[in-house]
Amino acid sequence: MKNIRLKMARVEKDLSQEELAKIVGVSRQTIGLIELGKYNPTLSLCIAICKALSRTLDELFWEDDSS
Repeated sequence: MKNIRLKMARVEKDLSQEELAKIVGVSRQTIGLIELGKYNPTLSLCIAICKALSRTLDELFWEDDSS
């Protein structure tokens, strides 16, 4: 499942995939794959992304299956 919330938060911060990747210490391809839902990041990477984007884990990564 695509992570639209991650992409929206990144765009709101005016960051490219490359810029976010440098901040959190991964490749641009990794960020792209996370946004496409084709890569499951580690908890530590999720936290680093959240800090870089000033968001919480719930805001960016929690999937609500009840809807």
